[in-house]
Amino acid sequence: MIKNFKGKTAVLTGAGSGFGLECARIGAKLGMNLVLVDVQQEALDKAAAEFEGQGVRVLARRVDVSDAAQMQALADEVRQQFGAPHFVFNNAGVGAGGLVWENTLEDWQWVLGVNLWGVIHGVRLFTPMMLEAAKADPSFEGHIVNTASMAGLLAPPNMGIYNVSKHAVVSLTETLYQDLALVSDQISASVLCPFFVPTGISHSERNRPSHLAAQPLTASQKIGQAMSEKAVGSGKVTATDVAQKVFDAIAANQFYIYSHPQALGSVQTRMEDVVQGRNPTDPFAHKPELGASLKASLRAA
Repeated sequence: MIKNFKGKTAVLTGAGSGFGLECARIGAKLGMNLVLVDVQQEALDKAAAEFEGQGVRVLARRVDVSDAAQMQALADEVRQQFGAPHFVFNNAGVGAGGLVWENTLEDWQWVLGVNLWGVIHGVRLFTPMMLEAAKADPSFEGHIVNTASMAGLLAPPNMGIYNVSKHAVVSLTETLYQDLALVSDQISASVLCPFFVPTGISHSERNRPSHLAAQPLTASQKIGQAMSEKAVGSGKVTATDVAQKVFDAIAANQFYIYSHPQALGSVQTRMEDVVQGRNPTDPFAHKPELGASLKASLRAA
C-alpha cells in the first residue's frame, strides 16, 4: 500500500507502451521518480523524452527482462541512483497462440522468459531491497504489481503457452502477497488481470528474437494471432483506464485488479468445474458460433 506517491520511485517494465507507459504517466503527475524499462529502444527514448520534458527524474534502460544478468544490472543501478523503489510494476509481456503441442522449444523459452521469468527476476531482485528499506524506515511504503491476465484465471483454447505463463504469474503473486504479510506490514502486492484492452501485446511478434523471427508460424498460430488482434483491437476499456485502476488498487491495498469484472462469470464457472470435479465447461458456450468457427478453421488447416 502506498498512500502518498510524491517523491517515491517507480520501476516499470514494458514502460514504452500500454499499461507501463500509462502507469508512468500517472506516476509522473503524482511526482514520482521513474525507472523506465523496455526492450524497444525507440519507444523507450520517446517515453523518457516525454517525462524529462516535464522535469521528472528518469532512468531509462533497454533491458530484456528474461535475462538475469541484465535485470541484476538494472537493480544495482536503481539502488545506486534512487535506493529501494517503492512501486515495482513487473509488466513486460508478450502474446502467443496456437495449439499447445505446436509451440517449439524456442517459443516456450521466449514466452515464459518474458512473461514469467521477467516477473520472477523483478520479485527476487527488488523485494529484498524494499524489505531492507522498510526495516530501516518505519514510514517506508512499498507495493509490487505483477501483470498477469484473465488468461491466468481461465484456460481458453489455442493459446496454451500464454495461459501457462499467466497462470504462473497469478500463483507467484498470490504467494508473494501471503509471504510479504508474514514479514512486513509496509509492503504488499497485487496482480493485474486485464481482459481485452488495446495495447501493443497483439503485435508481440515485433519483439520475437531473431532466431524465432525466421521460424514460420503454424496454421493454428496464425489463427490465434488473428483472433487475438481482433479481440484486443475491439476492446472498449483503455490502457489509461487500467493504469488508473492500478494506482487505485495500490492506494487501497487491493490485491486483484480487473479491467473487465464482468468476465469473472467465466472464472466462477471454471472454479465450479474444479470444485465439482466436472469436465471443463465449453469456453464458447455463450458464443457457440465463435467456437464452431474456430473448430472449423483448425480442422481445415
